[in-house]
Amino acid sequence: MSAQSERRRKARKLRELLDAEGDAVYENVTHLNQGRYDAIERFDEFETLRTEARSIKEAAIENLPSLIETLRESVEANGGSVYVADDAADANRYIRDVAEANEAETLVKSKSMTTEEIELNESLEAAGVDVWETDLGEFVLQVADESPSHIVGPSLHKSREEVAALFNDVFDPEVPFETAEELTEFARDYLGDRIREADVGMTGANFVLADSGTITIVTNEGNARKSAVTPDTHVAVTGVEKILPSAAELEPFVNLISRAATGQDISQYVSMLTPPVETPTIDFENPDEPLGSGDAEREFHLVLIDNGRLAMRDDDHLRETLYCIRCGACANSCGNFQHVGGHAFGGETYTGGIATGWEAGVEGLDSAAEFNDLCTGCSRCVNACPVKIDIPWINTVVRDRLNGEATPSDLEFLVEGLTPDAEGTVTPQKRLFGNFGTLARLGSATAPLSNWVADLGPVRSLMDRYLGVAPDRELPTFQRETLVDWFQSRRPRAPNATATRKVVLYPDAYTNYVLVDRGKAAVRTLEALGAHVELATPIESGRAPLSQGMVATATRQAEAVASDLAPYLDSSFDVVVVEPSDLAMMRREYGKLLDDETHARLSEHSYDVMEYVFGLLSNGADPAALAAPDAPVAYHSHCQQRTLGVETYTEAVLDDLGFDVVTSDVECCGMAGSFGYKSEYYELSMDVGAELADQFADAGDRVVVASGTSCTEQLTDLLARDVTHPVELVAPDEAP
Repeated sequence: MSAQSERRRKARKLRELLDAEGDAVYENVTHLNQGRYDAIERFDEFETLRTEARSIKEAAIENLPSLIETLRESVEANGGSVYVADDAADANRYIRDVAEANEAETLVKSKSMTTEEIELNESLEAAGVDVWETDLGEFVLQVADESPSHIVGPSLHKSREEVAALFNDVFDPEVPFETAEELTEFARDYLGDRIREADVGMTGANFVLADSGTITIVTNEGNARKSAVTPDTHVAVTGVEKILPSAAELEPFVNLISRAATGQDISQYVSMLTPPVETPTIDFENPDEPLGSGDAEREFHLVLIDNGRLAMRDDDHLRETLYCIRCGACANSCGNFQHVGGHAFGGETYTGGIATGWEAGVEGLDSAAEFNDLCTGCSRCVNACPVKIDIPWINTVVRDRLNGEATPSDLEFLVEGLTPDAEGTVTPQKRLFGNFGTLARLGSATAPLSNWVADLGPVRSLMDRYLGVAPDRELPTFQRETLVDWFQSRRPRAPNATATRKVVLYPDAYTNYVLVDRGKAAVRTLEALGAHVELATPIESGRAPLSQGMVATATRQAEAVASDLAPYLDSSFDVVVVEPSDLAMMRREYGKLLDDETHARLSEHSYDVMEYVFGLLSNGADPAALAAPDAPVAYHSHCQQRTLGVETYTEAVLDDLGFDVVTSDVECCGMAGSFGYKSEYYELSMDVGAELADQFADAGDRVVVASGTSCTEQLTDLLARDVTHPVELVAPDEAP
């Protein structure tokens, strides 16, 4: 299949899922998100417990081999059995043997993504065992013969009407089902019969306590308890990463998981089971007999799954995946997932942002390749994750490994040809977007001819065919006069002897070559507020290659930026950044690319331009030096500003200067830099941005303002009107 055909296949799949499942997914995850926001807002300890939970998981994974042995001793002392399965086939064989030894004809199970991972149902059914899912969502999917679309809500891609139609068709009730209550009541009664008749009950486990052998199950339905205690044989299946040392470490997770997953202060059921063999059993044939009067002896098996996890533990980059408590918050917080769900944003088993780590670890890189690019690196999921997993970095590392070989930089993407690479290497599309700085330099040097040529119909068709650039996306307009040209052409200025601060402005590729006016405005604003301003060398921050999984290229660029800025930092300059995604590089991603000391220094002294303006004004700078409001404003902040917690500074500055501001509460514009430029993702990008467009559709005479390049371009396309940067609103006119 050609590269263009593959892109069209992906675009078609996404379009189909947008149409078939998008509305239900969006409605359900929006509800979950709002619940999470509300639950966190009323829980003062949330951030403290995130830090504590992270520390506990780090230690538990570090000590995992010894915890496994402690757990084995505890369970066996209770009279149960522990089996550590190397892989899916090993686990399935053991569980089939348990079923055969108990002459099991039926098995009931509560929701377990781990059993989905090892395809247990298929294994048991092939051995002649009837398997029934007792979780309502899983039961719906079993009836529909579909796979889960979410870690927590497996059937959230289905509306109530769709479930009713499914049940009416399959079960043919005398009175057709309509309401959620009717569907739930039917499922409860139907599955209740199967639980009572089952030979084996199966559960997963959210957490397993090594010192006591206790399994903890967090649910909103009573089916897990029933499945565990009603049949005479209970099999619990879970990954080795779920082990905690003791009950002392459990509390933070119980307080976090439900808030992060569903917005509940605590789930309906937190079941802690320490299954001994001699637990009394229920004799359903003689229900009037006293509890425990039956002759059956209980049997308990804990099946711990490795299936690549111990190898992940030894992988410096995938290791964090094992800290996951499977709350689904990363999926819920993701703009792309909100619109297409896990059947697009997922692999063989796992869905959402964290799915890349799980799929790469337990299934292999190829399983993550199909959906990995749906992570745009916006980092909202990092703040949503209750154990602070750096999910975008995991996605980036896997993307880098999928690229397969040393990544090209600078002009290489132009001279290596436009045909698709061999499997497992950097594609021309990724080379193009990963080397935007080179492209911008060439485009600016040849403007306006470059802009005219790029917009020709045949050229756009070729760009679509060979480079995967969406033909409907408006391209950036390169400026012949760069920010560096303008800055150097101004009349010579002696250092401001009265300057309160010294600033080096970092000129990213867009600010230097495309959106030059925002760079000029930043310089004028900072100078007007009394700062001495110099311009750094226009070196790419590494954001572009990093977004394409070109980690080696990103590292080289990060090192060059750090080297260029070092003399300024030595001279007590502050680094001011216009583009939020580049600020995020300096404050966050450089921690992965540079040594700790260099990163800490840059992170401590780098600022968003409006954050810095706020600081100058707060420390006595004269606001009268800035432009006065002349129009009301509709403002959208960049996602990485929100992740860094600096979006409030822009709003504060505009408010203090007297601007009439309406602020967007939409989390994602849908562009995310190169993502919305790619042919296969353009429609999804615009669909995600539609909510923002609707919010600003009646902006009227308000000036539409956005802080990030991607937001600016997306809003320009969505609204067909000019969009400006907030620093351009407040900048004074250039002095003659």
